[in-house]
Amino acid sequence: MSTAVTSVQPLPDYQLLLTFETGEKRRFDVTPYLGRGMFVQLTDVRLFNTVHVSFDTVEWSNGVDICPEVLYEGSVAV
Repeated sequence: MSTAVTSVQPLPDYQLLLTFETGEKRRFDVTPYLGRGMFVQLTDVRLFNTVHVSFDTVEWSNGVDICPEVLYEGSVAV
């Protein structure tokens, strides 16, 4: 199964609404990552909201990204 992300929308409470190339929409909670490394910077909501699709995954303007497989496996269908 392909896990490439085709669109991302930041949601309140550090959630992401993801669309995968299969058309499936899933919600991913970023909060468990916010205490680690460069993810700490994402507690700034303005920075969190800079999330965008980069190649087959998501990335923020500070260069932080998350593997698309992790996004898929750690998300829930909506």
